[in-house]
Amino acid sequence: MTFEETFAKVQGMTDRIDASETEFLAVQVNITGKEEESGVFYVEIKDGVITIERGEYEGYDCSMTMKSKDFNKLIDGKLEPVVAYTLRKLKVDGDLEKAAEFSDIIKQ
Repeated sequence: MTFEETFAKVQGMTDRIDASETEFLAVQVNITGKEEESGVFYVEIKDGVITIERGEYEGYDCSMTMKSKDFNKLIDGKLEPVVAYTLRKLKVDGDLEKAAEFSDIIKQ
């Protein structure tokens, strides 16, 4: 799956996610793989409103780095975040609690 397809898929998820209880969360997602699969985007939740944009986020709570195929499995519910982290398919930089909060939100 290309980065653009993955990015569009994540944007489409906002309709089913209830972030109303989240005051603030900023996560940068680094997708690795072949050139057409790779890219960076961020998810910011501020006062329950979700914003997803291409590019890097200055001052994120955490960043997550995954191969494209593994990230798509994660957002499809076919790969648990803790398993991905344990198997080193998911690298987290920053606040692990915020990463766990983010994974709970996207599992909705």
